[in-house]
Amino acid sequence: MNAIKENKKKNIFKTPYMFLAPALLFYLMFWFLPVIISFVQSFISIDNHFSFENYGLMFQDPLFGKALINTLIFAFVSLILQFTIALFLAVLINRNFKGSKLFLFIMLIPMALPQSAVGILWNTGLIESGWINSFFEMIGLQGVLESLNVVSGPIIWKNVTSAESLMMIILIDTWTVTPTVMIIILAGLQNFNKEFKEAAQVFGATKFQAFKDIVIPIIKPSIITALMLRLIAGLQVWLISVMIFGFQRQPFLLERIVYYTDKVQTGVYSYKLAVAYYVFTLLVVFTVAFTFSKLTKGKDWRKA
Repeated sequence: MNAIKENKKKNIFKTPYMFLAPALLFYLMFWFLPVIISFVQSFISIDNHFSFENYGLMFQDPLFGKALINTLIFAFVSLILQFTIALFLAVLINRNFKGSKLFLFIMLIPMALPQSAVGILWNTGLIESGWINSFFEMIGLQGVLESLNVVSGPIIWKNVTSAESLMMIILIDTWTVTPTVMIIILAGLQNFNKEFKEAAQVFGATKFQAFKDIVIPIIKPSIITALMLRLIAGLQVWLISVMIFGFQRQPFLLERIVYYTDKVQTGVYSYKLAVAYYVFTLLVVFTVAFTFSKLTKGKDWRKA
C-alpha cells in the first residue's frame, strides 16, 4: 500500500497539468497580478481613501463618450468588413488556382508589419506630399480628378471629418489585419473533407447551399476563433489613430489610457484617471467577448 501511495505522489509530477504550470505562473505574475493591482487602485482616491472619484473623473472627461462610441463602432464595423473580405480570400486561395501560393504570400505581407510600422507607412502616405498623392500624379489620376473639378491640387487626406477619419482608420486596420483572419479561416478550409461537399452536390444541393449548410458549420470553430480574436483586438485599437491623427483627434478607450499615462504629466491625477480607464476598458472587453461567445455558442449557422 505504501508503494502505491508513493507511486501516486510521483505521478503527480508527470500529469499534463505540470506542463501548464510555467504558462500559468507567467500569467499570474505578468497579467493577473497587475490587473488586480490596477482594479484596487481604481477605487483609491488621491487622498488614499476608498472612493469612486476616479470613475467620476473618467465620466467627466469630455472625450469619454466619443472614445467609447468610436471603440465600439471600430470593433464591430472592422469585424464585419474584415471577416467578409477574409472569408472571400480564404475560399479563393483554397481553390488552389495557378499562382495561389504567390497570391497568398503577397496577402500575408501586411501581417508581418508591426503596428508602429503600419502607422509610419500610412502616415507618410497621407501627408500632402506623401506617396499616395505622388502615385496619383504618376498614373495621371490627379489630372483626371482636377479636370472633373473633384479636387484642386494635391488631396489633403488628413483634413477630413471625424466620421471620415474613423472610416480611414478602419480601412487601414483592415489592410493590416485581414490576412490574420484569412489564414485562420484558410486553415479550417484546408482541414475540411471535400467529400462532404461533393456528397451534398450529388444529392442536388447547389454550390452555395453546400457551402452554407455543409462547409460553414464544419469550419465554425475556426471562424469563431478568428472572430473572437479580431473582436478583442478591435476593442484595443489606438496606435494607428495616434500615429496618423495624434492624440484626441480620434479618441479611443485605449488611446485615453496612453494619453493620461504618457502625454499628460499631472502626477497622481493622470495616473488615477488612466487606471480608471484601464479597468473600464477591461470590463468592456470582457463583456463584449462574453456576450459574443454566448450568442455564437450552439447556434445553428445553417439558419443564418
